[in-house]
Amino acid sequence: MRHVFAFLITATLFAQTAQAEDITMQPHHPYTGLWVTDDGHVRHELLPSGRYIEARGTRERAYEGRYEVSGQHIEYWDDTGFTADGDFVDADTLHHGGMVLRRR
Repeated sequence: MRHVFAFLITATLFAQTAQAEDITMQPHHPYTGLWVTDDGHVRHELLPSGRYIEARGTRERAYEGRYEVSGQHIEYWDDTGFTADGDFVDADTLHHGGMVLRRR
C-alpha cells in the first residue's frame, strides 16, 4: 500500500510539472479565445496558458490538452495522447479536422 501511495504522489507531481512546463512553452499569439463551428456543436477555447478545452454538443470537456501555434498553423496534443492540427485562414477562421470554426 505504501508503494502505491508513493507512486500516486510521484505521478501527480510529474503531471503538475509537465503542465507547468506546457504553460511556459506557448508563445504569445493573436488566436486565443473561443472558436465555434457554425452550428455551435464544436467549440475550442484556446487559453493564453497554451492549454485548450474542446466542447462537443453537451459535452463541455470532450477533449483538453495543450496546443502550440506557429505562424498560422496550430498543433494539438490531447491529454490522452491524441494529436490533431489545423490552420488559421484569417483572423476569424480556423480550419481543423474537416471543420470550419469561427472566432466568437
